[in-house]
Amino acid sequence: MPLSAHELRTSVAVSDIQEAVAFYEGKLGLPLLKSGPSARIPGGSRVYGSGGGPALNVYQSATAGKSPATLATWYVDDIDQVVDELGSSGVEFLRYDQLEHDAKGITPRAGGGRIAWFQDPDGNTFAIEADV
Repeated sequence: MPLSAHELRTSVAVSDIQEAVAFYEGKLGLPLLKSGPSARIPGGSRVYGSGGGPALNVYQSATAGKSPATLATWYVDDIDQVVDELGSSGVEFLRYDQLEHDAKGITPRAGGGRIAWFQDPDGNTFAIEADV
């Protein structure tokens, strides 16, 4: 059976699962679907829902925050509203020197649309993107 027939979930390494819980549940408002062990750490893993199903596995690991790339992107209809809501929860949006940003930290995307980036406490980068 090809991989395309199976659910795909993004996994993100964090250095402190309790700090991650405060960020992913508290600031981002992601619903916890289940928790479990991460290697030798009881309760060191969380699965969060988004878009109607399981979407993000967050687990405690020594490799946390090692990738400079965007790890996952949420595609939204109203980027201004989502950025405002996350900002009021304490999420800070990134500004890259080589890109233009509006007052909220939103950047025009090549070919149309808009995008904004933020990081979790370990420096894992995520994006919010809209086609308009």
